[in-house]
Amino acid sequence: MTFDRYSIFSLIRNAISGNRDWTPAWRKAAPAPHYDVVIIGGGGHGLATAWYLASRYGIRNVAVVERGWLGNGNVGRNTTIIRSNYLLPGNLPFYEASMKLWEGLEQDINFNAMVSQRGVLNLFHSDTQRNAYARRGNAMRLHGVDAELLNEDAVRTALPFLDFDNARFPIMGGLLQPRGGTVRHDAVAWGYARAADRMGVDIIENCEATGLRIENGRIQGVETTRGYIVANKVGMACAGRSSQVAAMAGLRLPIESHVLQAFVSEGLKPFIDCVVTFGAGHFYISQSDKGGLVFGGDIDGYNSYAQRGNLPAIEDVCEAGMALMPRIGRVRMLRQWAGLMDMSMDGSPIIDRTPIDGLYLNAGWCYGGFKATPASGLCFAHLIARDQPHPVATAYRLDRFERGAVIDEKGMGAQPNLH
Repeated sequence: MTFDRYSIFSLIRNAISGNRDWTPAWRKAAPAPHYDVVIIGGGGHGLATAWYLASRYGIRNVAVVERGWLGNGNVGRNTTIIRSNYLLPGNLPFYEASMKLWEGLEQDINFNAMVSQRGVLNLFHSDTQRNAYARRGNAMRLHGVDAELLNEDAVRTALPFLDFDNARFPIMGGLLQPRGGTVRHDAVAWGYARAADRMGVDIIENCEATGLRIENGRIQGVETTRGYIVANKVGMACAGRSSQVAAMAGLRLPIESHVLQAFVSEGLKPFIDCVVTFGAGHFYISQSDKGGLVFGGDIDGYNSYAQRGNLPAIEDVCEAGMALMPRIGRVRMLRQWAGLMDMSMDGSPIIDRTPIDGLYLNAGWCYGGFKATPASGLCFAHLIARDQPHPVATAYRLDRFERGAVIDEKGMGAQPNLH
């Protein structure tokens, strides 16, 4: 199949022809009998892994098997935020590498992912929280990441509609990462799928992995609903389904699956020009290009594999939003959706080999999965191709829980639902 390179010239050419000559973004591939690498999971991380395997490491005999259709999982069920404003040395280099990849993504994959570096502002509400944010900002700058600590006047000038004088949650300032922002989530899936397909990767939708064939401690292939596929190497990038897929190989992961809801309001005239997070509760909000307010909060708290949430979590998120900006009480919520969070025991991800030769794991992303998409794909591709962790992902080993080398960014301990 011949693919057009998206450009102003292809746009004009197809406009003249009545847009009848556009080719499909990716092929509807059928499984081949054998691949060098099979990636289980056609979300952002799986597709990014396939793209980097083909483009950076020259491994093109790759298949991505997806149980549903592209964009049906977490890559299309999030609040689109990207940032690298982390504190711990195990996380900062990784997420900054992801931010740099976001900045060049559209040119790399020749697809408009609507990368919008509008800034991410974390509000603080006490002297203690200000000191903690100042420490995080200093850590960011030491790693070459942009950070600005704003006082109340600066925040009030930028966002005058916030409830600054609330006696319970007074807004005293915020930590701003100007390079943070948002990216259109489903466009990320489409763009990576199209780019990987152009490199020869087979993207196989409606193909659920039902088993892993293992002999003498080595992976042999993947059983699917569309037949058995022989594979030299298999990568698991299954987000909230990670524990289920790993169980096919007899592995028990330090992960729990929880539901995380997101919400969008009716369209409004532009008034929030950055991403804002509430420091006195777990609430984050931005405004989409179509005018809807996109916001979310905590996971629902109970273990689940359902892509739907419950009313108490909706109430909790809306209460936090009202405490931050009471004016949104007059706004109607248009829709909500939920994704499955693979919550690790320390709130940080896992990119590592498993005890089974040729089987690799990419999981435990908690709340950080979408923003990590490019770096996750690059690091997972590096691990699969080289059998060595990428330099920015060396801390994400599976055995860190055994060694006591946890990466507890929030300082919440070994309780997944609190991360």
